[in-house]
Amino acid sequence: MAGPLEGVIVLDLTWVLSGPFCTMLLADLGADVIKVERPGLGDAARGTGPFVDGESAYFMSINRNKRSITLDLSKPAGKELFLQLVRKADVAVENFTPGAMERLGLGYGRLQDANPRLVYCAISGFGQTGPYSQRPALDIIVQAMGGIMSITGEPGGRPLRPGASLGDIVAGTFAANSICAALYERSRSGRGQMVDIGMLDCQVAVVENALARYFATGQVPSPLGTRHPSATPFQAFPTKDGWIVVAIFGGNTSMWDLFCAAIGHPEWMDDPRFQTAWDRTQHVEVLEPVIAEAMRAKTTQEWLDELLPLGIPCGPVNSIDRVACDPQVKARGMLVELPHPRLGTWKYPGSPFKFSRTAVAVETPPPDLGQHTEAVLQELLGMGQEQVATLRQQGTI
Repeated sequence: MAGPLEGVIVLDLTWVLSGPFCTMLLADLGADVIKVERPGLGDAARGTGPFVDGESAYFMSINRNKRSITLDLSKPAGKELFLQLVRKADVAVENFTPGAMERLGLGYGRLQDANPRLVYCAISGFGQTGPYSQRPALDIIVQAMGGIMSITGEPGGRPLRPGASLGDIVAGTFAANSICAALYERSRSGRGQMVDIGMLDCQVAVVENALARYFATGQVPSPLGTRHPSATPFQAFPTKDGWIVVAIFGGNTSMWDLFCAAIGHPEWMDDPRFQTAWDRTQHVEVLEPVIAEAMRAKTTQEWLDELLPLGIPCGPVNSIDRVACDPQVKARGMLVELPHPRLGTWKYPGSPFKFSRTAVAVETPPPDLGQHTEAVLQELLGMGQEQVATLRQQGTI
């Protein structure tokens, strides 16, 4: 079965991470994503390690299900060829510094003239407007400026970057969501529009709880380790052989009572200090060390076997190798293996999109640079082999 975005043509001018992650999501959903790359160079991520037999694992992780063409947008013939493709496309995505496309003569205004139905998405560090719009920004910059690094880590410790590129990934996810919304609106209005995604905007959006607490209390949030600011217990505890996360949220008294009995402290059930998650958080300095001591008495698996039947939310703190062999991860198709022309096979994270009727699939490995140039020009623009050969000889493609 076809994916929900079957028939949607995406011109992908993006590079490195935020943009390619966005277009990978669209490709997983069935869009025909055509990655437009510089002849001889391509996406800078192709040169980012680690490498396996010369192939970038970084590039492969975010460019599956796409086709690649090479096109020199600095040449008049390249610009004209791109505008011809724009007339056939539904979406164009780029993640350059604001103004870069205008300097090429391919800004939103010109692309809109060529195709009024085009949805144009620009991802940048700080958005197209505002005093920081021209600043360069990478993932760690917006994580720092958006506040998430100030609340990540242990109490009193130095600012820490989370172990994933949340600045880029979150922006790419918001971008894909916005593109789908713009396509839906176009189905009613018949008109495209520009989507302006700022990575800093996205970081501010995802620290909502920290901002809400600041506005409510006037207190500046600080790192809490794995603890939750409003619920206790809601954190990782050491066990005899590893770590386990226990999470009791809200006013679920019965769950708290069952947990108290399980760890050998039934006297806490009636203690007025510990009746709600918020109450317990006000006395976390009393509870945390005692709970931690109790949890060290058994292995992680022993605690899982005891707590899960009681309905207490808990789970192991898995290392990445354990994630890769987790039975739930496998059952949900979140690790897939595809044939690769030089590596034999390669494993990829699967798609989290699950639909009852329209299929979502990881079907093709990331493309070689310019692998589909001839096919795309023939399919979309009706070019013959001689025309393609001439363009290649001129250095346009």
